[in-house]
Amino acid sequence: MENTTPPSAPKLLDQVRGKIRLKHYSIRTEQAYVDWIKRFVLHFDKRHPRDLGAPEVEQFLTHLAVNRNVAASTQNQAKSALLFLYKEVLNMDLPWLDNVEQAKAPKRLPVVLTRDEVQAMLSRLSGTHWLIASMLYGTGMRIMEALRLRVKDVDFKRREILIRDGKGAKDRVTMLPLSLTAALQSHLSRVRELHAADLQQGYGAVYLPNALARKYPAAEREWAWQYVFPANRLSSDPRSDAVRRHHVLDQSVQRAIKQAVRDADLSKPATPHTLRHSFATHLLESGYDIRTVQELLGHSDVATTMIYTHVLNRGGRGVASPLDVL
Repeated sequence: MENTTPPSAPKLLDQVRGKIRLKHYSIRTEQAYVDWIKRFVLHFDKRHPRDLGAPEVEQFLTHLAVNRNVAASTQNQAKSALLFLYKEVLNMDLPWLDNVEQAKAPKRLPVVLTRDEVQAMLSRLSGTHWLIASMLYGTGMRIMEALRLRVKDVDFKRREILIRDGKGAKDRVTMLPLSLTAALQSHLSRVRELHAADLQQGYGAVYLPNALARKYPAAEREWAWQYVFPANRLSSDPRSDAVRRHHVLDQSVQRAIKQAVRDADLSKPATPHTLRHSFATHLLESGYDIRTVQELLGHSDVATTMIYTHVLNRGGRGVASPLDVL
């Protein structure tokens, strides 16, 4: 007798994952959205979101701001996740959320290291971590932009680095520091040997975004598509379970830089992103045009880049204290 039982519908979180992957969102966005949707469902005693609506979303977001005291960026991420759930997965349009208690976004100036402090920190690093940190300061890249670099995007002849799919899904070009050329070429020679060994063992494939693996079946094993900073060991892809060599984890770089800051006895809370801030500030100090710095950083609006002009000021807006002129 033929089984006429209709297949069960995918679970809610599987539907969310499927829609996110259909839209080619990053794995980090997927993980963050799924986590926030889980928290939302648990907050309302595992009721299905279809039985909830705008009032419950407002209540949850207000709870995050008032009771959990989360940062404004965290609350906005939760809001984006829930709006994605209702609009893209459940096909439900929520009315404008007017009654949400907004978490306050503090206006803070970025932490910037002096040139001597950058040198002191870099001198406490070695190997791949030194090279990555030097790239962050020397190019202005964000940490994930550096870690996701492919071999084909480094042009030694033109001394350029092409940053693909940066923040806002934008491409841009930045410089390749001349002082890093030899070290980077030596590093890539070792990476190529590692890739050759992977190929001999039946591996050597790398993750390709946006269905490029289907369009170019051989590309995932080609040298040009390999990560500039591959991980030390093979791992399973969380989406497909394919065994590949991923790029270096950003947490390892963050830990190395944090330790280097301690070893250099720096009093500033420097992170990998601090090197990007220092890159921009030092270029402006050297007299480069702010529009040039804007393009190198990949900012959509020059107003975002303008924050570094405030960091350039000495004292209060560059004004000399009357005590100093007595």
